[in-house]
Amino acid sequence: MSRAVLSLGSNLGDRLGYLRSAVDAVRPALVAVSGVYETKAWGVEDQPDFLNALCIVDDPARDHWAWLRAGQAAEQAAGRVRELRWGPRTLDVDIVTVQDVTSDDPELLLPHPGTPDRASVLIPWLEIDPDAEVPGHGRAADLLARLPEADRAGVVLRPGLTLS
Repeated sequence: MSRAVLSLGSNLGDRLGYLRSAVDAVRPALVAVSGVYETKAWGVEDQPDFLNALCIVDDPARDHWAWLRAGQAAEQAAGRVRELRWGPRTLDVDIVTVQDVTSDDPELLLPHPGTPDRASVLIPWLEIDPDAEVPGHGRAADLLARLPEADRAGVVLRPGLTLS
């Protein structure tokens, strides 16, 4: 079994459409998908707001590298262009965790290194998996509680937007 957690984000073009395309790309393996949240950009702040969501997928035929390739294929299908680190993008698919796999390979760091500090990942994850754990870092709920209130308040659920 290869259970993975994927974080999805988009801040260019049809943001919701791009998130839906990412979910559709993994739909046969989809276990759960969060609501859609709007967040301010992180890293490079002078860019449009993001729509973010998180999904849990499970496919016994895929390892962590296969999940990376699936995410990259979804990004490519959405016309993602990598010009600026943390810059605007049509679609960003981050592999947050894959079962108990840890990786220090620069191409695929697992768990995703930003996870413990990003409310935009932790909040949607906890929505669909209240017992979520970030390998090597602890419970997602505890990590979220340690973040500044402003970080948590900046992740706003958009109830009218759905991906399922």
